[in-house]
Amino acid sequence: MTKRTTGNRFFQSLRIQKIAAGIAVLAVFVTVLSLVLYEGTKKNISLAADGKTIELKTHAATVADVLALQDIEVGSHDAVTPAADTPVEDGMSIDWKKANPVAVNMNNDTTTIWTTESTVGSVLKEAGVELSEHDAVTPALDSKVGEDGEITVDKAFQVTLKDGSKTKKVWSTSTTVADFLKNENVQLSELDRVEGDKQKLVLPKSVISVVRVEKVTDVVEETTDFDVKTRADETLLKGREKVVAKGQKGKVRKRFEIVKENGKEVSRKLIREHVVSHPKPKVVSVGAKVEIASAPAAKSVKTVKAAAAAKQPAVTTASAKTSVSRGNGGESGKVMYMNATAYTAHCTGCSGITATGINLAANPGMKVIAVDPGVIPLGSKVWVEGYGYAIAGDTGGAIKGNRIDLHVPNNAAARQFGRRQVKVKVLN
Repeated sequence: MTKRTTGNRFFQSLRIQKIAAGIAVLAVFVTVLSLVLYEGTKKNISLAADGKTIELKTHAATVADVLALQDIEVGSHDAVTPAADTPVEDGMSIDWKKANPVAVNMNNDTTTIWTTESTVGSVLKEAGVELSEHDAVTPALDSKVGEDGEITVDKAFQVTLKDGSKTKKVWSTSTTVADFLKNENVQLSELDRVEGDKQKLVLPKSVISVVRVEKVTDVVEETTDFDVKTRADETLLKGREKVVAKGQKGKVRKRFEIVKENGKEVSRKLIREHVVSHPKPKVVSVGAKVEIASAPAAKSVKTVKAAAAAKQPAVTTASAKTSVSRGNGGESGKVMYMNATAYTAHCTGCSGITATGINLAANPGMKVIAVDPGVIPLGSKVWVEGYGYAIAGDTGGAIKGNRIDLHVPNNAAARQFGRRQVKVKVLN
């Protein structure tokens, strides 16, 4: 082979290499140009997802395509802005918020809602829960929903609080009486009490009663009655009385412990008693002198005759000691009409001895009447219609005013007399 031929092959090879290099450069240029042109046609967008924001260049046609390219699975409750089928435009901002389940506990009922809201207040608003100023919400309305995804709403209701003598209506969300009292800042003293069980549940329209108890001391002064002492007086006619010494009441100072509930006294206990002054007895002299009537024989006969003429039984000196004739009350004297009953010496509560000292038990036939001394003085001789002459020689607890009680020998006579109105004449 000649040198010429060899030189041609060399140049031919060199030319081929140059062509290949040119083609390679051209291919690189075309590739780079294509890449530049491809990137240049991408749209610039901003994507906010799960609290983070990133800037993207994309050829995605719709918002849904953008999210899919970012491996974001959109749930049915998620919020996407703008809508998923919105065409992508240059400079667009896309916002995706993932919905989370939140359990809302209210009125012993739990409802789960899916929401993209993050604060308690916005979640409840989205759920349509209406709140009053008295309702209690946990967590607080302006706080974030907790990791447990749970919100508790205690709806307030009205209860009646009786605190001592005061009554008022109160809004409450408490679960027990003890919680309610604590929330209402009701302070109890050692003696105060709450009616019912403090651990009892508070329900709508419940009535909670607090009894305010206090102990106080009261000091009072009281008078004490004096005794009445009687003594026989031989110088005073029987049936007469004379006050020798007036009685004087005593005085006692008493200290009481008083328990009050809601301001009203419920118990009173005597804890100390002191005698300030002792009573002085009343002393009464009771007549014991008995006058025995005596008269000349002639006068006695005249009396018998006069009685016979009047067809009435005669009064003798011997019988005058134990009985008085029935008579007709012809003598002059003060006349009055009285309501009369009858009694015996052996009646219930009777001693057989009258207030003036007459022994009726020993003299069952003696005519004695019980009177009110303020109306008919004791010892007076009287005439009673249907009963005859008698002595006002006794008193009685029920004998007041225009009432008298007539002594009769036995119960049969008392029942027979019954109750009637009679004419009475006071003879002396």
